[in-house]
Amino acid sequence: MIQQRANFDWMLKELSDGVPGIQQIVVLSADGLRIARYGGEPDAADRLAAACAGLQSLAGAVAGEIPRSDGRMRMVIIEIDGGYFYLMSAGPNAYLAVLADQTAEPGLMSNRMRDLVVRIGAHLTSPPRRNGQTV
Repeated sequence: MIQQRANFDWMLKELSDGVPGIQQIVVLSADGLRIARYGGEPDAADRLAAACAGLQSLAGAVAGEIPRSDGRMRMVIIEIDGGYFYLMSAGPNAYLAVLADQTAEPGLMSNRMRDLVVRIGAHLTSPPRRNGQTV
């Protein structure tokens, strides 16, 4: 079950405070619905969550082409002009996405995201939905 969004605030703030350059953090379901956010505007977080759903699906398809892979996406990092985008699997049907400027150090970001997911991954679970309803 998804925890109340407010319960994620302090956890996401801790990640933001621990890594310089973070602009926005979004926790999302596999089908692209925003569960929680820190930083940025709500509409931008919703757009990012929707885009991440497609990206995680694409990454999973690519992972399936790697011999001996289980076909699951663990992390995607995209370097863009002005910064980075990170997407990490965070629990069953849940993901953690971060937008950061160019001052963010990718190794530190990856480690801190992984630490957060390990600590709270069980709480970052979104039940599957069918036709907009929880299954």
